Formats: sequence, C-alpha cells, structure tokens
Amino acid sequence: MSRVAVHALEDRASLGIAMMLAAWLCFSFIDTSVKWLVLAGLPALQLAFMRYFLHFFISTALVARGGLDLERFKTERPVLVLLRAYLLAASTALNFIALLYLPLTVTASIMFTSPILVCLLGWPLLGERVGPWRMAGIAVGFVGVLVVMRPFGSEFHWAMLLSLHNAVALALYSILTRKLSGVVAVETMQFYMGAFGTFALLPFAIWSWTNPANLTDWLIMIALGFWGWAGHEVLTRAHRFAPANTLMPYTYSFLIFLTLWSYAIWGHIPDAMTLLGAAIIIGSGLLIWARTRAAEHRTQG
Repeated sequence: MSRVAVHALEDRASLGIAMMLAAWLCFSFIDTSVKWLVLAGLPALQLAFMRYFLHFFISTALVARGGLDLERFKTERPVLVLLRAYLLAASTALNFIALLYLPLTVTASIMFTSPILVCLLGWPLLGERVGPWRMAGIAVGFVGVLVVMRPFGSEFHWAMLLSLHNAVALALYSILTRKLSGVVAVETMQFYMGAFGTFALLPFAIWSWTNPANLTDWLIMIALGFWGWAGHEVLTRAHRFAPANTLMPYTYSFLIFLTLWSYAIWGHIPDAMTLLGAAIIIGSGLLIWARTRAAEHRTQG
C-alpha cells in the first residue's frame, strides 16, 4: 500500500474517531440536561417523551424528503425494528428516573457494562464464541459493577438496579442493531425509534406534564430530542470512516464528559470506590475489545 493510501486511511480513521467523540458529547448533553431538569422538578417520563418527540420529527422529515410514499416507511424486519426501539425507549425512561437519585458518574459507570454484556450475550444470540480471556474480562467487569453499586453497603440505592437494567437493554439493543445493519436502512431505524418512543411515552407525558419554570429550562427540554437524534446520526456515520474495533475505546469518553459536567455544574467529585469500579469496568471492556480485535485479525489472516 502506498504512503498516500496509508495517509488517506489514517485521515478517515481520525475523522471517524472525531465523530465518535462528538456523538458521545451529544449523549452527555442529554444526561446532564435531564439531571438539571429533574432536579428542577420536571417529571422524568415527560423528559423521556421530549427526548423522542423532536427526534421523531427530524427522522420523519428525512425519510419523507423524497415524498410521503408509505413504501419509504416499510421494513422487512418490523418485529426486530420495534423491539430495538422498545429497548432504547425503556432504557431512556428508566435512566432519566435513575438520574433523579444518582450522580451522573454512577449511572454512566454501570451503563458501561453494556459492551461486556454484548460479549456475554453474543454467544447464545449471535453464535460468537467467547474464549477464556474474554470470559475473564466479563467476570472482572461484573466485579467492577459490584464495586460501584456496593449492594450490601449504605451507599447502595435501588435506582442502581434501573441502571443495571439499562445496561442489559442497551446490550440487547446493540446486538439487534448488528443483526439489522445492512438489512434495514439507518433512516428507517431512526424513524421507528423516534416514533415508538414518542407514542409510547405520550400518555405518561400528558399525565405528568409540568411546564418548565423559565425560558432556559424550556430550551434545554426542547433540545433533548435534537441531541438524541444528532448523537445517533453522528455515531452511525462514524462507522463509515473507521471500523467498530477502532472506535470502541472512544465510547469511554462519555464518562469523562459526564465527570466534567458533574463537577462544573454541581461540584460533584466521584468517590474513590466509584472511580475504582469505573476503572475496573473500563479495563475489562478494553480487555474484551483487545481480544476480540486479535481474534478478528487471526480470522482475516
């Protein structure tokens, strides 16, 4: 391969990495905004609805830009597409509830068991065998969860179980995304995700609706859907410029972003056990990533 071609690949990979960081920055805006708004007294399910409402509007406009032909909204895998949408909507709603009670760094640390669960569930659901190193990584990851949650100590809060549920839901969501990739268009999946979240959460939003107290909170609430749509859009497009095994380590930037926002806005510094647990979870995730990448290289070789 020529030097020019190598530089071109490096430039594409760098763009993919930059887009990955931008996507997780968008997602950090969602969690930080929701934490701000729930502490201001707005209901979590109302915010979950708003997270999907604008997302639904934008994705509908993109799908329909070639005309309002119903054929453009059809999919060959409706059950899997809707199940994928349900998993994300449920994890979003429960995450917003958890944010009322837990620091951003705790919810994010527990959420990062999701890549570990993808590895564990990939065996029965995708037929991807897991070797001893990756099994060790999975076991170490769950030790990290126990360190963060401290289930038998006074620091344990029941909302941590919501975050653990969300990690499982996101793992299943990721597996379904992989199964649907190349079969269902990204725009179609975005549309159904926005539609499901909007209409499933609409009754709860109507029942609990509370007007924000000021213009700033109104703007923050309305922006939730934009950040959600933008994050998923940029995340998806990042994979066009770099392979998943190159991008995966940069997902942990989410925890860094949330730590910065948590300190800047509320002056919160994670305690030593949360930092230790997060480090164990990230370390196990990177071990699984490294072993998966090595296995892919052996297969290609």
